[in-house]
Amino acid sequence: MRITVAILTYNWPTALERVLEALARQTRLPDEVIVTDDGSRPDTRAVIERVAATFPTRLVHVWQPDDGARMSRARNRAIAAATGDYIILLDGDMVAEPHFVADHEAFAMKGCYVQGSRVLSDEALTARMLADGSVRATFFTPGIERRRHTLRLPWLARLYATPGRKTRGIKSCNMGFWRDDLIAINGFNETMTGWGREDTELVHRAYHYGLQRREMRFSGLATHLYHRTRKNVVDNPNDRILDDTRQRRLVRCERGLDQHLAEFVAAPPDVRSPTERAASP
Repeated sequence: MRITVAILTYNWPTALERVLEALARQTRLPDEVIVTDDGSRPDTRAVIERVAATFPTRLVHVWQPDDGARMSRARNRAIAAATGDYIILLDGDMVAEPHFVADHEAFAMKGCYVQGSRVLSDEALTARMLADGSVRATFFTPGIERRRHTLRLPWLARLYATPGRKTRGIKSCNMGFWRDDLIAINGFNETMTGWGREDTELVHRAYHYGLQRREMRFSGLATHLYHRTRKNVVDNPNDRILDDTRQRRLVRCERGLDQHLAEFVAAPPDVRSPTERAASP
């Protein structure tokens, strides 16, 4: 089982550096990490190249021009470029606990996708984490919300993992899918731009296709770095697209992943030098 972690980023290179550092310290390394970039400035590429000097596994940077918030397109390009059988979707402000990838691997099940959770850090804790990569959110750390999501309890996690079709708490910042399932439903809907609902719309099509959800609580832990929210969108057009998907029970979207598969028939290059690539497992 090859695992790709696909990180969505946009113009926050200091956060991205912490996210990559956390993935480099995993007990089970991903086989590939793809940073899919929604049009960041060159300083993001500079961080990726600096991290690549010591990164322990294949590292790819996929960039698209900045033309507004096109998260669906950016994620689809990462899925198309992925060489893994299983894809963990992670946002560029989510710092993973050391067992994050191993837990996702343990929860992966055919016919299901995995929905992870997150710890919310406040502005002060985020500043500490950005300044010092060794700072981690634990149950007793001040400045966090959803404190229960700091607890890694694999025996309890298994009790929550019964497959179902829950629609609350859908978050693409921490999700796991088999790549073949994402291809079958044509990935994210690229008619959805701006903030929100693209992950919910994807999951509804996944349910129409026949997938179920495995809830990953007390496992697959990650800390969300604080930033101002963009959730308060009035009359969001993405809501109407979501409603249409529900009413028509759509499985595939018209504008999706298939637009990018031909571009990535040959896998994109590893950012690391040939010497570093040869030294990796």
